[in-house]
Amino acid sequence: MAELRVGKVTHYFDKIGVAVLSIEGSSLSVGDKIKIKTNGEELEQVVQSMQVDHKEIELAQTGDEIGLKVDGKVKPGDEVFKLS
Repeated sequence: MAELRVGKVTHYFDKIGVAVLSIEGSSLSVGDKIKIKTNGEELEQVVQSMQVDHKEIELAQTGDEIGLKVDGKVKPGDEVFKLS
């Protein structure tokens, strides 16, 4: 499976399980499968929803900062990749 770098985690809110991602590479859409490389492990999940300023979006592009519900703990600096 090919990996395309999307961006990185800038913040993580552990009580609600939400990561803030800075989109720096490829765009990201709801339904995309992603991999987050964290703590020597890899967390894979499908993007269920994304938000910008508490509003749902379907597509995030370079330069966007988005909120994303994640299935595990991540930390600032973790890299995010889109799987295809």
